[in-house]
Amino acid sequence: MHRDVSGELPDPATLAAVHQLYGLQSHSIDGGFAAEWAATFTAGGEFHSPSYPAPVAGTAALTDFAAAFRAAAEAADETHRHIVTNIAVRRSGPSTLQAQAYLQIVATPRGGSPRLVRMTTIADRLELVGGTWLVAHRDVSRDDTR
Repeated sequence: MHRDVSGELPDPATLAAVHQLYGLQSHSIDGGFAAEWAATFTAGGEFHSPSYPAPVAGTAALTDFAAAFRAAAEAADETHRHIVTNIAVRRSGPSTLQAQAYLQIVATPRGGSPRLVRMTTIADRLELVGGTWLVAHRDVSRDDTR
């Protein structure tokens, strides 16, 4: 599901912080830093994706989810990369943003060629917590299930 991203554009510093957030998320989950990935969500943050059987919510569950993602890649003897592009951000309140981006997941087997695993769109509600933008709610939609 796509969220409406009409609204006021955020200032350049906020846009840079959102880009940094997505970069940290990708490097954290791909590098096996599950707790760091989970820390990019609010304490009650939610992750909804049709690729998985149920939504994931809260720091402990998000940490376990990220650890399982890394373990699956290792079990397949692959390196997985999250590639976030085309980020569009609009302010929806003084401490909330709506963001959309394209997310590709690429897997590279040891000694093999990379392949596209999934092409998705993420729709996030971001909240400013203690001066840091965090994901409060993420909806992932897959291009192959539209």
